This record gives sequence, C-alpha cells and structure tokens, in this order.
Amino acid sequence: MKLNELHPTKGSRQKSVRLGRGDGSGHGGTSTRGHKGQRSRSGGYHKRGFEGGQMPLQRRIPKHGFTNIFRREFAIVNVGQLQDFPKDTEITLEFLMEKGLIKDRKDGLKVLGDGTIDHALTVKCARVSKQAKEKIEKAGGKVVQ
Repeated sequence: MKLNELHPTKGSRQKSVRLGRGDGSGHGGTSTRGHKGQRSRSGGYHKRGFEGGQMPLQRRIPKHGFTNIFRREFAIVNVGQLQDFPKDTEITLEFLMEKGLIKDRKDGLKVLGDGTIDHALTVKCARVSKQAKEKIEKAGGKVVQ
C-alpha cells in the first residue's frame, strides 16, 4: 500500500449539494429559498428571541434580584467529620483537600458544629461557628483564625 493508492471506501463520501449553480443541478434559480422576502436574502432572518414584532418573552418578564459581587463562599466541614483524624492533628484547608473531605478551595474553610469530638485538634480556618469553637476547645484543641 502506497500513499498515492489510498482512497476513501465506497459510499463513505457524499458530494455536497451546490446551491444556485444552474437549473440542471435541481437547486438553481432561487437556491431552495423561495421567492422574495426576508428569508430569501443574504443576511436575512431575525435575531434570537424575535417574536415577529411582539414584545419578546425576555422583555415581558419582570426583572428581580441581584448578584452580590462581594459574596464569599466557604468550603464547609462539620466537627463530626474531624473526629476521624488522630489526636493533635493540624487541620487546614489543604489537609482536608488532600484527604478528600473538600473538593475545591473556594474562599477558605468554615467549621460548623454538627457532631461531636473527643480529642484535641488544632484547626486553622477562616470562619468557625460558636458551637464548633466550644466543642473543639472543650475537647482540649484550639482554633486559629
């Protein structure tokens, strides 16, 4: 087999329909666009959402709400989830990502108070709830913000 002998298999390639190339092609004259009007012309037809001059849906429906551009979203973990780690472990965002408890960094780590803990841990986080802080400190650990 040589490069000059290669060819596509029979029936795998179809000729593209050539519009407006004479009456013999079957698609001459108006090139399947019909006669006159907006759709027959180049660059014709309307933009997305156009409803024939009627007020479009996206303009009929009232606007509501807003997006706060300063919103901060935290990666959340509960005290009960930290129970599995051995005593005197330093809990950080990177450590939890490594262990698979958190999928992405977001804007920092927030520890919430659901669950119990019975041994000391050092928790480094951006935010912590009152309950979580109390539980960690009661178990002999400390929270660093």
